Amino acid sequence: MQLHSYLGGKWVSGTGAGQALRDATTGEVIAHAGAAGLDMRAALQHARAVGGPALRGLTFHERAGLLKSLAKYLGERKESFYTLSFATGATRKDSWIDIDGGIATLFVYASKGTRELPNARVYVDGGVEALSKNGSFVGQHICVPLEGAAVHINAFNFPVWGMLEKLAPALLAGMPAIVKPATQTSYLTVAVVRSIVGSGLLPEGALQLIVGSVGDLFDHLTCQDVVSFTGSAGTALKLRQHPVVLAQSVRFTAETDSLNSSILAPDVAASSPEFDLFVKEVVREMTAKAGQKCTAIRRALVPAARAAAVTEALRAALARVVVGDPRLDQVAMGPVASLDQRREVLRQLALLQREAQVVFGEADQPGALTGADPQRGAFVTPRLLYCSEPARAQAIHSVEAFGPVCTVVPYADADEAIALARMGGGSLAASIFSADDAEAARLVRGIAAFHGRIVVINSADAKESTGHGSPLPHLVHGGPGRAGGGEELGGIRGVLHYMQRTAVQATPDVLTAVTGRWVKGSRELDPGVHPFRKSFGALCIGDTFHSGEREVTLADIERFAALSGDHFYAHMDEAAAARNPLFGGRVAHGYFLVSAAAGLFVDPPYGPVLANYGIDSLRFTKPVKPGDRIRVRLTCKEKSLRVGMGYGEVRWDTAITNQDGEAVANYDVLTMVSEKTIPDS
Repeated sequence: MQLHSYLGGKWVSGTGAGQALRDATTGEVIAHAGAAGLDMRAALQHARAVGGPALRGLTFHERAGLLKSLAKYLGERKESFYTLSFATGATRKDSWIDIDGGIATLFVYASKGTRELPNARVYVDGGVEALSKNGSFVGQHICVPLEGAAVHINAFNFPVWGMLEKLAPALLAGMPAIVKPATQTSYLTVAVVRSIVGSGLLPEGALQLIVGSVGDLFDHLTCQDVVSFTGSAGTALKLRQHPVVLAQSVRFTAETDSLNSSILAPDVAASSPEFDLFVKEVVREMTAKAGQKCTAIRRALVPAARAAAVTEALRAALARVVVGDPRLDQVAMGPVASLDQRREVLRQLALLQREAQVVFGEADQPGALTGADPQRGAFVTPRLLYCSEPARAQAIHSVEAFGPVCTVVPYADADEAIALARMGGGSLAASIFSADDAEAARLVRGIAAFHGRIVVINSADAKESTGHGSPLPHLVHGGPGRAGGGEELGGIRGVLHYMQRTAVQATPDVLTAVTGRWVKGSRELDPGVHPFRKSFGALCIGDTFHSGEREVTLADIERFAALSGDHFYAHMDEAAAARNPLFGGRVAHGYFLVSAAAGLFVDPPYGPVLANYGIDSLRFTKPVKPGDRIRVRLTCKEKSLRVGMGYGEVRWDTAITNQDGEAVANYDVLTMVSEKTIPDS
């Protein structure tokens, strides 16, 4: 099978036979791949001229809808991907991490897009900044999609998840992607992309695929493009230093080598649940994907007094791992992805052996296999090492054997454990196993600056924990130093990576026009009727209602105290309240003011407003005393339609003022408003 790239809306093949891609278990050639002779400049232009405008023409919610539809579509066809995934050396369980994990990431970003982003094309970042005395000149940060292409260069170990975890936030941001998978497992990525293209769900130009070398693509990058790279630190350094990347300040993020640690805390005894959980996790991280995970545990840091017990427990557990053909149900671990990768793992293992002793597995032999030929497959059975002098060692803190290899590293105390974990020079992930919260907190604080993610596991959270090596779309994936210095995922943080943050300084009216969100000081519009009588579509940003006045009486305060049960002295005890420098006497409950304000602005009859579902940013700015008079201004601040739901969400800027026009409370009221016009009865 000759693999094709998908560029410019067509499936195209490079010149020449290309690289032979082999089944990791049988050695059989299953495909050829190569991108020689393909026009990379045209691919970038297609993304910029066709894919970008199509995506930017959609709102965040519409893009989120595409992700959701795509996730469903791929989920219905995933069994064919599972079948092909066996050729990469992955077991069914390994493929679940890759395939279902990638599809789940699409679902998460679809959900976050509709829940955390507006149904708009501009993202408002933070609050309005006052820049002048009278408020006629203000500032606001906004984020808009970059108008280039997101170039995604992915590693061989996760041919599906690696693509989808980058693609989801890019598409949600409104930026088209050019995906370049690692060639050796690209046949699985090609199958998924063919399915995506066949679905017709994405706009043309939103996704392109390069199978093989990127050729001269980097020569044609601009300041509007983004490069997101996963792979070796050496390759990342080479790409970062490309003259065009430097000259154009091309946004570049990398996830690279990582000497991840798992720490068995000093408080954990050999008989404790945390001890067993630690052993189980180290074995799982050594054998899942045959240890080919950028987040896998490479160094198991254990108290010196329990090093022998840990080593023996790990040896016993590893002896039960069945290695062989991943297509067999009884097999727990398959081969690494290729014979080249096997040679690389063994080369790295030899470097580690200069400082550490192999205590499980033969150093240069594949070991016992089930249903597979060790001469044809790329097998490396689990190898456990022990380093007796870790503080003086170098290789165990700098050489990543990207396979089923882990080193047991003894430490004297918590301070040494922290120092050893930091010697990795920056890692993607660390885990801490401890039953002592204070000890766990000390370790977290000690290693956090050197790690992108830390998971603390004990008997209370182990059952629901995702474990040491599972990047989640909700949390950042990346790390400092040798881990690449970048971040991916992290919820909406990952979306903003593909957007430009711009500070806009202008009048409130201009900011309202730019953002689609009413800014205090902007024009207030006369809705003609009470705004609660207007349907979602009829409401205009700036529609404002001014209420009448209400006097706050001592009887109001006492009745509210009796009803709510809130008898705080500032409301009920004149002498005690007078001692309070903030009040100087009895004051109304803040929550009474919010309730009274609702009584002033709510339009009671049945109408388009379906529900009040919350209040944001509530602040009480000045106390209200008996005899004060309050009034309310209610302004339609922001609208976000829930497509297909029959309603939209409306945010109302709400200000309560006293008889002197002084603000006493400010907040946003959140309502659901029907798309239908409700006639007066």
